[in-house]
Amino acid sequence: MNTYHPATAERMSANIQRDESSTSQPDQFCAMPRLMTQKDLAAYLYKSEAWCERARWAGEGPSFVKLGRNVRYRAEDVLAWIDSNVHSSTTSAQ
Repeated sequence: MNTYHPATAERMSANIQRDESSTSQPDQFCAMPRLMTQKDLAAYLYKSEAWCERARWAGEGPSFVKLGRNVRYRAEDVLAWIDSNVHSSTTSAQ
């Protein structure tokens, strides 16, 4: 599942159209995974940024990527974490 920001999709489309005349470029391009910031994650989960930090420090949140000092979350890791937290009753969570 790849999602693109509309501006990114437009740039990618423009680059592909521009490169079609070039024979050195491959016919395909690699779709890059969406990287979410902590703010993006908090908004998506309807949680606070502080919750995201605590969950990351405790190892209870979604997997994350460190890019230097920056923390990013891959969309597929967030969805996998959500799927791993599905329960049928409150007692099954223990």
